[in-house]
Amino acid sequence: MIRRSTALIALMAAVAVMLGLAGSALAQTPPSERDLKIYAGLHAAAARGDVAEIERLVAAGERVNIQDSNSRTPLHVAVYRKHHAAARTLLRLGADPNALDAQRYDILTLAATQNDIEMLNIALAGGANPRNVTTFGDGTALSAAAHLGHVEVVRILIANKAPLDHVNRRGWTALHEAVVLGNGGPNHVATVEALVKAGADVDIKDRQGATPLTYARQRRYHDMIKILEPARGRRS
Repeated sequence: MIRRSTALIALMAAVAVMLGLAGSALAQTPPSERDLKIYAGLHAAAARGDVAEIERLVAAGERVNIQDSNSRTPLHVAVYRKHHAAARTLLRLGADPNALDAQRYDILTLAATQNDIEMLNIALAGGANPRNVTTFGDGTALSAAAHLGHVEVVRILIANKAPLDHVNRRGWTALHEAVVLGNGGPNHVATVEALVKAGADVDIKDRQGATPLTYARQRRYHDMIKILEPARGRRS
């Protein structure tokens, strides 16, 4: 019976990943080549990283939070294109750091998925909220970074009070994501370690009744097991 339950948990996790239900950190939609060709005004200036033109257009009255057909603001575009100075300028001129595009990405989650440390810090300094629930999977910037094993991003978000135990649509915390969607390598192990040291609850069960430790044992991720096992029962 135990083996059958473990096999069922493994199957459910695999199906979730295959269907993309858990992989929402990878579901962002950057501006396409067509978008870049038809952009005008602030969207075009943000796509080029043209700070002077951004300042001129805003001074002339263009709305700083205007959206394109995918609900991306010029600030989203600057972040997607990794134009740091343009992002700083847009934030200084009143751009909303917590606006969501059509895929429900804010700039903090975008910076987290791109492992763009400078942009992450720009976003946080500009008022981006680490507690925002983002993506179609109801995740956070922290869960997206944990999924991808972006260790430094995880550490910065933890330091900025990101919710450690937020549960997404699959019932997964950032710890679940680091184990289930990670590869068991050094970056994901370090991510698990950072979350556990920060006080993440290792005993939270997902909708299949599995904890991060359940999945680590199932995958024989021994380095993760060594971190997770001693942390059990801390909230009891």
